[in-house]
Amino acid sequence: MVDPISVELFKNYLSAVAEEMGAVLQRTAFSPNIKERRDFSCAIFDRHGRMIAQAAHIPVHLGSMPLSVKAVIKELDLKEGEMAAVNDPFTGGTHLPDLTVVAPVYFEGELLFYVANRAHHADVGGISAGSMPLSTSIFQEGLVIPPVKCVVGGKVEENFLKLFSSNSRIPEERKGDLKAQIMANNVGIKRLAELMEKYSPEVVEAHGEALLDYAERIMRRTIEEIPDGTYTYGDFLDDDGTGRKSIRIRVTVEVKGDEAKVDFTASDPQVSGSVNAVKAIALSATLYAFRCLAPPEMPTNEGCLRPIKVATKKGSVVDAEPPSAVSAGNVETSQRLVDVLLGALSKAVPDKIPAASQGTMNNVSFGGTDPESGRSFAYYETIGGGAGAANGYNGESGVQTHMTNTLNTPVEALEFQFPVMVTEYAIRKESGGEGAFRGGNGIVREFLFLTDTEVTVISERRLYRPYGLCGGEPGKAGKNWLIEKGGKKGVLPPKFTRLFRAGEKLRIETPGGGGWGFKEQVKPHRA
Repeated sequence: MVDPISVELFKNYLSAVAEEMGAVLQRTAFSPNIKERRDFSCAIFDRHGRMIAQAAHIPVHLGSMPLSVKAVIKELDLKEGEMAAVNDPFTGGTHLPDLTVVAPVYFEGELLFYVANRAHHADVGGISAGSMPLSTSIFQEGLVIPPVKCVVGGKVEENFLKLFSSNSRIPEERKGDLKAQIMANNVGIKRLAELMEKYSPEVVEAHGEALLDYAERIMRRTIEEIPDGTYTYGDFLDDDGTGRKSIRIRVTVEVKGDEAKVDFTASDPQVSGSVNAVKAIALSATLYAFRCLAPPEMPTNEGCLRPIKVATKKGSVVDAEPPSAVSAGNVETSQRLVDVLLGALSKAVPDKIPAASQGTMNNVSFGGTDPESGRSFAYYETIGGGAGAANGYNGESGVQTHMTNTLNTPVEALEFQFPVMVTEYAIRKESGGEGAFRGGNGIVREFLFLTDTEVTVISERRLYRPYGLCGGEPGKAGKNWLIEKGGKKGVLPPKFTRLFRAGEKLRIETPGGGGWGFKEQVKPHRA
């Protein structure tokens, strides 16, 4: 019933289902963040909540989504025609804008699988527009949703829809994006039912199990190729947005045979600002880093993590406890977790590991009132930067790196929907680190606000530069600028919320990637 050829076929069958779910979500969503940037992820799970297949979407979503699905399974007995929603970071989520919608898949009355998708909603009621605030508590970040039913009897649960949309500055957009998530799950349910009709439920389930085992075997072989030993690396977050600076993230990776232990317990205690990450983020970063070392054809599922143990310390910046603020942990601390993991692994297999990429998502959110329509607006995006160079190639310029895998929002789409103009969008020349192979360059993105607009920026690598490897130099640090009407420029901090008056500009210069290989004397790591 199960053989190597059939396993490969079902790997593609199931991932194609997840990809189609994503296509439906993108095409039916309302917000630019989902339909243009594709800030969402889709995956398929077995009856136990183990992820067996995914689409090639957002790494920080996919590695953590199984915890949300298992939280739903634990809390709710979902019947056929029902779905659940959850965004609570302390119940398997990441941060409040990421809403996960989970649906059971029944066949002939038996629960066999789950499908789920996670999408970033541009505003869920936080204290600043876009719900990515400089917060000190999760209750300042938006509406917290534990596992609750959002679809009953095949229909949207109207009370939930009202509650969810009413806690946003843009309720109609929230309704549209949530319904798009529901439709994506409906497509996943339909396609899995078709597979089971064609091959039988037993065959599909058997191949789901086989894919988990297959991924485990490949990951064990990948780890076996890393020399046994203990490898440590540390780096820092610039600040937490509330005055605390130089927050340490430290990892020790112990490799023994075909297993690895990843220990983040030496990282700093949780802080007052929003850069705290929940443990789900640490799991996502670990899965991503080790997945990068594995062959491309390996299926990405929960089996990948079987040979890897992840240790964190409760109450730390990588395993925060409620009610700590966590909105930036998902986007910024996740990037630093990858940086330290790759830094540690570079000591074991230097020829396989790239220098640090930009190490930030450069989060920009803004909102206000449209002067023409009188309606509220809210927007969120991340901005790409430079990728790290590696042995044999230069880093790419102007791309999203590591834990994010989104597109950019096209200038035309942004200007069409919001009272803002993009006055410059270009590669930030000479921002990549020198080396035998040069790091990729960052991006310049400049916004002119046409009405008074509340703006929040959450960024990193403005102080600690992306490191180079094997003698390569670090990439340039990023910069945030305020440009007043008369042209006067002033540097803004890595994280801020402020009111931009009509006619003022925000200029974001994103970091470059680190260089790889010795070319000249290495510059200090600190900016």
